[in-house]
Amino acid sequence: MEMNALIEPILTTILQAGDVVMDVYHSDFKVYGKADQSPVTEADRKGEEIITAALQTMAPDIPIVGEEAKSEGQCPDISGGTFWLVDPLDGTKEFIKKGSDFTVNIGLIKDGTPIMGFVLAPAMNKCYWGLVGEGAWIADVADGKLVNKQVISTRAADKDNLVIVASKSHRSPELEAYLKHFPGAENVSIGSSLKLCLLATGEADLYPRLGPTCEWDTAAAHAVLLAAGGHVEISDGSPLTYAKDLKTFLNPWFLCRGDIKFPVPKLK
Repeated sequence: MEMNALIEPILTTILQAGDVVMDVYHSDFKVYGKADQSPVTEADRKGEEIITAALQTMAPDIPIVGEEAKSEGQCPDISGGTFWLVDPLDGTKEFIKKGSDFTVNIGLIKDGTPIMGFVLAPAMNKCYWGLVGEGAWIADVADGKLVNKQVISTRAADKDNLVIVASKSHRSPELEAYLKHFPGAENVSIGSSLKLCLLATGEADLYPRLGPTCEWDTAAAHAVLLAAGGHVEISDGSPLTYAKDLKTFLNPWFLCRGDIKFPVPKLK
């Protein structure tokens, strides 16, 4: 199946998953702990079930790595190089606190690189998606449908008016030290994969991540950012890639950039 042909059915699927996530959000849900002590809710589990079933139907030959399935020891053979990465609820801590900056994420990887991604912020009624080489888009969600669809792209950064986005729940001494390189920058704090989306829409210029993430946390929004003209690099300046460690799926520290034409400090 052509990648373009997958866009509409995946958008339908992510909206369905978002509805289920919000049903749990508005209920008196329970919070469970995974083996790594991270929280999980029924929204994570039910969202992943919907997404997994739909992807298996529309693209049965592409294996799926889902966060919840992987946490239970289930991981398919992805040696073919093309696979889905699914995070049904990124920003679970914000979800539990009844915040709004959590997302549903579906990313497609080919040979280590994200090529297509979908990010839904159901509490904000926003959806972002991108196909690398084709473009990136944002739309509002109203009555279960996408409306006000617009093309998005990174903005040309102004060295004297930088906007840097950083994690809300994972502030570290290393991050604070890096931010000191930009004393005049505006700092925006937001949770989940929305940080990369703010670069993709031209609302921010830089996102340094000096803390732990897994590949399913970043894949979908990474694809959106690439499709919008941005970049994601690790400490040596090379691109962030996927399927690095099939046991943990952990990412190293990384730096997301919009359209920045001037040098910025590398991560150390």
